[in-house]
Amino acid sequence: MNRRPGHVDVTTEVGYCNFCQRPRNLRTEAHHLGTLVRTIVTCETCHRTLSSTMGVATTPEPETVKVEAQAETEVVEAAAPKRATAAKKPAAKKPAAKKPAGKKASPAKPRSTATRKTTRAQ
Repeated sequence: MNRRPGHVDVTTEVGYCNFCQRPRNLRTEAHHLGTLVRTIVTCETCHRTLSSTMGVATTPEPETVKVEAQAETEVVEAAAPKRATAAKKPAAKKPAAKKPAGKKASPAKPRSTATRKTTRAQ
């Protein structure tokens, strides 16, 4: 199902309402707001909000995709012949390149003259 911003998923289930003090139908609304989800649980009898939470939206992936991906990796691993790995010598480190000697960096200039104190030469 499309999870566009403003999309609302509504489910109802039987649960205990603290305000009614009885088992009632509880309505759960999941408002999709970009990457966030606002979940509101209300009692359908007294119309009071029992819970209101914000959370990060998750995209449920079908398990068939996961199973197919695992099967493909197993086939690729079985098809590739195993080779004996020889111990490789670590590459010799090259000395770091020296920076050419140039002009030294001048100190940073003040951004505003209004904050700087000026002195008169006497």
